Amino acid sequence: DETYSHAPSPAALSRAVADAQGTEKRCLALFAGLGIGATALLSAAGEEAWLYVSSVFVVANVGFAAANVFYDALLPSIARPHELNRVSAAGFALGYVGGGLLLALHLLWISQPQVVGLPDAAAAARLAFASVALWWALFSLPLLRWVPEPSAPSSAVRLRDPPASTPTTGLLRAGFGRLAATLREVRRRHRPAFLFLIAFWLYSDGIGTIMKMATIYGREVGIGAPDLLGALLLVQLVGVPGTVAFGALADRLGVKAGLYVALGAYTAIAVLGFFMAEAWHFWLLALGMGLVQGGAQALSRALYARLIPRERSAEFFAFYSVSAKFAGIFGPLMFGLIAQLTGNSRLGILALVAFFVGGIALLRRVRLGHPAVSTG
Repeated sequence: DETYSHAPSPAALSRAVADAQGTEKRCLALFAGLGIGATALLSAAGEEAWLYVSSVFVVANVGFAAANVFYDALLPSIARPHELNRVSAAGFALGYVGGGLLLALHLLWISQPQVVGLPDAAAAARLAFASVALWWALFSLPLLRWVPEPSAPSSAVRLRDPPASTPTTGLLRAGFGRLAATLREVRRRHRPAFLFLIAFWLYSDGIGTIMKMATIYGREVGIGAPDLLGALLLVQLVGVPGTVAFGALADRLGVKAGLYVALGAYTAIAVLGFFMAEAWHFWLLALGMGLVQGGAQALSRALYARLIPRERSAEFFAFYSVSAKFAGIFGPLMFGLIAQLTGNSRLGILALVAFFVGGIALLRRVRLGHPAVSTG
């Protein structure tokens, strides 16, 4: 597909933050280490330690999100242009396999702790966090050891040198400065892409909220831990064929039509989630989520690639990747506020319908055509 063949990973902003000196691996190691350490600390959590768990989880999530930005920035340096799709897809596929295997092991530990020599499910959960940290560290080693550090980027994405006397402040200022400059350019010169980004930020916030809050909501309505973990494993298993199916659907009906189907499915998931009461309901919703999750992400990227200047796709995808991290704030905030004010998380789940309906409405206004050629 021509669109995917010109959609590289978001490297530009990562390289800018890394001071354009080829320090992606060091930055990746720093943030991965932060996430790994915080994940390991979760294994020390005791009962009722909600403040400790929440705080450490935030740190772990920051480390994971930041490390992924620099991880994505390595892709263009290890794969030739015609290999980007295959290498990127292989990475996603291996991620599903690795995550599924570890989650299956955790499900065994938690559902039958005595079989594996553990006293109870709480001990199994603590061991699961420790194993995640170990797994993350172990499979980071080949990358850090053998993947070459990329060279400094071209002048097209290089930022002005930050002040030498304040390297950390300068790097952050440079990175956020590039982010703001790209936002201004998208808003002024690439209106369809800007409109799509607003739609994407809206519906991806809803998707992210469901992903993050699913197990919390499940526990609140009485779903047991084995069913919660088993359903999450199901998401991993059906994710790959679901993504492939949505790719075929987009080829047949168009990328926007494929996104409408995915977002319509998420709207139904939010509505049905309001009525969820039994464990099999959670399994059914997890099946639906697994089938559409990868498709929504893949088709969003494909549509964005059609709307941006091809010769600057790396820079624009960097903005897409990093800004998406900031877009996932309001959904969880709204979910939490509604649950706190009403004492009912069901209303919080139902409120997510607004994110998907609003995203669809904005997406309908995005006109597809040839991307504009950048003039500067």
